[in-house]
Amino acid sequence: MLEKTLVILKPCTLQRGLIGEITHRFERKGLRLAGMKMMQLTDELLSEHYAHLSGKEFFQRVKDSMMTVPVIVCCFEGVDAIQTVRTLAGPTNGRLAAPGTIRGDYSMSFQENIVHASDSPETAAIELMRFFKPEEIFEYKQATFDYLYANDEY
Repeated sequence: MLEKTLVILKPCTLQRGLIGEITHRFERKGLRLAGMKMMQLTDELLSEHYAHLSGKEFFQRVKDSMMTVPVIVCCFEGVDAIQTVRTLAGPTNGRLAAPGTIRGDYSMSFQENIVHASDSPETAAIELMRFFKPEEIFEYKQATFDYLYANDEY
């Protein structure tokens, strides 16, 4: 089944000039870019987004880091897109991520770990609504679609 998922290219990604490298990884895998925009995150938006971390000692540090410069928010689509993105990203701690994953290749940090990726279909739906207006997510058939999947996979 086709899924949509949120990917946030974090401030560290922009500061290090890795936007193209990271989006390239997702596109080369076969995920379709359905939406993309640059935005400056606010404390209010991040408090909502990271509410599940509000009791942690590092909560404010994470929010502060995410507001240092704008981020790029992306919507990617594909069969099992949520798990595919998370597999490509690798574990949260970049020091523990295997070479070949995004974090394994580009991150040495638990926090400055290149991307945020939705962790479930429920979370992806909520996060996509949080960061995108409906008209900012586009439906179109990618020319390569019929060569990415068998006709009974989607």
